[in-house]
Amino acid sequence: MKKAQILFEQDDHRWFAISRDPDRPSHLIDTNEYVISNGCEALITDPGGLEVFPAVFSAVSTVIDPRLIHSIFSSHQDPDVISSLALWLEFNPEMKCHISGLWASFVPHFGGSANTMMSIPDQGSEIVVGSAHLSAIPAHYLHSSGNFHLYDLKAQILFSGDVGAALLPESNSDLFVSDFDRHIRFAEGFHKRWMGSNSAKRVWCEKAASLKIDMICPQHGSVYVGEDVERFINWFDELHVGLF
Repeated sequence: MKKAQILFEQDDHRWFAISRDPDRPSHLIDTNEYVISNGCEALITDPGGLEVFPAVFSAVSTVIDPRLIHSIFSSHQDPDVISSLALWLEFNPEMKCHISGLWASFVPHFGGSANTMMSIPDQGSEIVVGSAHLSAIPAHYLHSSGNFHLYDLKAQILFSGDVGAALLPESNSDLFVSDFDRHIRFAEGFHKRWMGSNSAKRVWCEKAASLKIDMICPQHGSVYVGEDVERFINWFDELHVGLF
């Protein structure tokens, strides 16, 4: 089963990683979910697909009361990101989903209504969780045409969706990257194929380099910490993407 591990804690502001599920069916891609809690509110990022909802919900329940989760941040529209939406709404019909305005009329095919969707404009927006103010950072064409990442200045954490993702072997269950050179081999092919624009990649790298980031938390694979954050940004900046 998935397990929850704490990434950051300061006063009542916390980040949890819900990561690596060895019990998932082998035909499903592994995913990471992250929960940000502040006071009496919480948000979950890319809560995953229909099939993994029980494992995610169970892991979340070990660290916070799931009733505190008032909103979802969906980096883009893929089923491994947000197809569990209907089940989260069954649990809490008032839950909101922050997503690019491009996908606000597509994602309701997974569940919800126009009132569920909180459309993020192309330039990004602020998302409030309790007293915490988070930033939806544009990451368009990396790999979706309407794509966002979530930045928390207080925690100095960037949730990066598919940017930074690595398709790791089952034997590697580490939450954090421990050997960057070895780890990045499992990310290279994914980034070359799934990231569609070198110019968009350059814009993202310049933005990421300007932020204070202690952790980059992707939706697949391990978390980049400390010096590996700059290593990843530099590696990505030099990588030629959009290859068939």
